[in-house]
Amino acid sequence: MTIDIRRLDATFDRWDDLLALILESFDSMNGRIDPPSSALALTAESLRAKADAEIAFLAMDGNDMLACMFLRPEPPHTLYIGKLAVRPSAQGRGLGWALLGVAENEAQARNLSQLRLETRIELVENHATFGAWGFLKTAENSHPGFARKTFIEMRKHL
Repeated sequence: MTIDIRRLDATFDRWDDLLALILESFDSMNGRIDPPSSALALTAESLRAKADAEIAFLAMDGNDMLACMFLRPEPPHTLYIGKLAVRPSAQGRGLGWALLGVAENEAQARNLSQLRLETRIELVENHATFGAWGFLKTAENSHPGFARKTFIEMRKHL
C-alpha cells in the first residue's frame, strides 16, 4: 500500500466519490448521535464549495480514496479540523494520524499554534483516539435547540 496525501485543487473532479467516502465513514454514527451528523446534508456541490472555502486533503492508495479532512484557519491562532473521515476498511492503518501530521504542518506554515476539533458527546471512542493523538477536551457545547450537551471541543497545542 502506497498512500498519497494530497491537497484538493481545482482539477479535482471526483466529488461524488468523496461524498461516498465521508458518508461511509460517518455511517456508524447514524442512530448513535442526536442531532444527526451534518455529513448527511452534504452534496457533491456543497463539498466542492467547502473545498473552495477551506483546505481539503485526501489520502489515496492508487485510485482508491481512503481518507479526507477539511481545515479552516480560525482567528487568532487556531486551525480547525473538520470532516476527518477514514473509510472503515482502511481504519487502523495510521491514516488519521498521517492526516493529523498534515494538519500540524499546515498550522505551523500559517504560524498557528493550535489545532481544534469537535466530536459528538456519544462518540467516546473518538474522544480516546483524539486524546491519544495529544488533544485535550476544552469545552462541552450544545447544538442549537438542545438543552443537553451534544459535542465536545478538543484542542492540541503545537
